[in-house]
Amino acid sequence: MMLKKQTVWLLTMLSLLIVLSVYYMTSPGGDQVALVDVEDKEQSEVTNTEGSIETNITEGMESIETDAEGNPISSTSTDELFTQLRLDLQDTRSKMKEQYENIVASSDASVQEKQEAMDAMTKLDELDYKEGLLEKVIQSENNYSDVFVRAEEDIVHVTVKAEKESKEEALNIMQMVRDEFGDVPADVKFQIEGSSETTDEEQAEE
Repeated sequence: MMLKKQTVWLLTMLSLLIVLSVYYMTSPGGDQVALVDVEDKEQSEVTNTEGSIETNITEGMESIETDAEGNPISSTSTDELFTQLRLDLQDTRSKMKEQYENIVASSDASVQEKQEAMDAMTKLDELDYKEGLLEKVIQSENNYSDVFVRAEEDIVHVTVKAEKESKEEALNIMQMVRDEFGDVPADVKFQIEGSSETTDEEQAEE
């Protein structure tokens, strides 16, 4: 009796499985509908992700302000600008010194190349010293909150954090640049404290 009941139960389950299989096989687009739903969901996730990335990039670009040279300017703190300027200069000089040191240490470099690399490193050290010295002189002369000096071969850039711009003080700074670096033009900028505005003064003539 027990065996008969088990046989009937098995037959019933087999019949149910056959009916379900036939239903899904004959159902119009049953599997296709499920597949389309999955693809739509994946496409929606990709679109949302791309849209989010584009939004973040756009917002990031809009939030960055730059000065005339493309240097980032913070709209909330001028301290951040001077910190970033110094970090950028330090990074650039460090990479240059590393290149010169590699030449000096290279077994393939000639004696002349090594000497030129050593002279270039000495020149960089002299620039660092003069820039730091000029920053202190300008800052103490006019009681500025901060001063940044960056010397290049044919021009010296000076950025001053001040309460206001002054043509007279700009000319005085240009003369200080001549006294320290010789007859080279000076590009003087005033970074107004508490503002993202940077004002430029004319370059000193050679």
